[in-house]
Amino acid sequence: MPVDILTMRTDVTLLDLAVSDVLELAHAVKGAYVCVSNVHMCMETFDDSAFRHVVNSADLVIPDGRPISWAQKLLGHGDAKQVRGQDIMNELCRLSGNQEVNIGLYGGTSDDLLEQVVQQLTKDYPDIKITYSFSPPFRPLTNEEDQDVVKAINDASVNVLFVGIGCPKQERWMAEHKADLNCVMLGVGAAFDFIAGSKNHAPRWMQKFGLEWLFRLFSEPKRLWKRYLKQNPRFIYYFLQQWLLGKKFN
Repeated sequence: MPVDILTMRTDVTLLDLAVSDVLELAHAVKGAYVCVSNVHMCMETFDDSAFRHVVNSADLVIPDGRPISWAQKLLGHGDAKQVRGQDIMNELCRLSGNQEVNIGLYGGTSDDLLEQVVQQLTKDYPDIKITYSFSPPFRPLTNEEDQDVVKAINDASVNVLFVGIGCPKQERWMAEHKADLNCVMLGVGAAFDFIAGSKNHAPRWMQKFGLEWLFRLFSEPKRLWKRYLKQNPRFIYYFLQQWLLGKKFN
C-alpha cells in the first residue's frame, strides 16, 4: 500500500512481503528497480523534482529508515514496519540457490573491497549464485563502457542486481538502465562496506530508537555532518506540517 511522505511515495510492507515482491520482479526477466528509502532520500525528492520522478517511478520503495516507518504509522498505517535494505539483501542471498536467483553486484569503492564482499557472501550463504560483480570507476562511464556493462550483466543472466554507489547516484543509475537490463535492481547504498567490514552497523539499541544516523554521523563526521544536520531538522519541520496540518507538498 503506497503512502506519500512529503513528496516521496513509499510502500507500507513487511520483510517477507518485500522479499516476495522482489523475487517476483526477479523472475519476470525484465528491468525493474527498488529504492531503499530514508530521510536523506526523502529530502532529496523534496528538493529535486527530477529525482522525485526517479524514486516515485520505482517498482517498490521500502521504508529502510526507521523515521520513514514511523511517518507511515503517524499517517494512519498502524501496521507499518521498518524494512531494512540490508535485511532484504541478506534474505535474497540466502534464497539465491533454492530460488534459482542469480545475484549481481555493481558498486563498491574498489575491486579489492568487492572481492571481500563476494568472499563474505559466499561464506555466509554457501548456495549463493553470484554470476556478476563489477566495481565501476568514480568517473562517469563512456557510452561504450556502459554498453559493455549492460551486456555483461545480461549475459550473466543476473536476476537481482545490488547497486551500491550511494544515493542519489544509484537511484538515477537504476532508472537510466531499467529499459536495458533483464533484472531487478536494488539500491543498497553502503551495504557492500558493511558486508566487507570496512564500516560497522549501529548497535541494535540505536537502530531500535531510530538513531542509526547518529552512529553514522560520529563514524564519518566530515562526510555526513552536512547531510544529517541540514536534512533531519528540515524533515521534521515539513513532516509536522503534513501530519498535524494536513499540508500536501505534491
